[in-house]
Amino acid sequence: MHSREEKRPFDIRQVMERIRQAVQPFPKAALTQLAKEGHTSAFEQLMACIISARTFDETTLVCSRRLFALGRTPGQVAALDPALIERAIIPSSFHDIKALRIHAAAHRIVDEYHGVLPCKREVLLSLPGVGPKCANLVLAIACGENRISVDTHVHRITNRWGYIQTTRPEQSLRVLEERLPVEYWSEINRILVPFGKNICTSRLPRCSTCPVLDMCRQVKVTRHR
Repeated sequence: MHSREEKRPFDIRQVMERIRQAVQPFPKAALTQLAKEGHTSAFEQLMACIISARTFDETTLVCSRRLFALGRTPGQVAALDPALIERAIIPSSFHDIKALRIHAAAHRIVDEYHGVLPCKREVLLSLPGVGPKCANLVLAIACGENRISVDTHVHRITNRWGYIQTTRPEQSLRVLEERLPVEYWSEINRILVPFGKNICTSRLPRCSTCPVLDMCRQVKVTRHR
């Protein structure tokens, strides 16, 4: 175990490479897994991201697949009864609100964008229930843009490393956009989600098996495994 006094200088390139290798055996983040299954359109990724709010990845996957079986395009989803959408996503939290938001978003895309969700951040953010995290995830996964999506794992881990010092995810996004090399923007969420779920956990992180322990400052880590 490396003491805090023995830490090596932090090298983000080495850190990303090591974590990329370490997370290979673990399940992928929900939206990444859905994209691997062929659900690569901006609208499908948007629906899955709305479902994912305050919901475990395992549940997000189940709900998203059920909804995609009913409709995968804005036109198909707009034609559904909101109650049918809700039944499909009912294991997720706030499923009633999410169903209405998905239905409303589908209608807007049909009415205003001829049934195709454009890859524009301002459009995504104007839709009900879509914040910076979801907008950037959709743009990164479905649209191939370099965007940083900061969720609880990215916020916690980058602060725990000592790479940034922030108190809120919104601050973390701004600082990471200034500091993180652009080549890692769309990747950081993809690899830190499984890393945060399986190694750098919120409570009792597995520091003894962490591939970047020699560089991590372990900020605010008082107990670990």
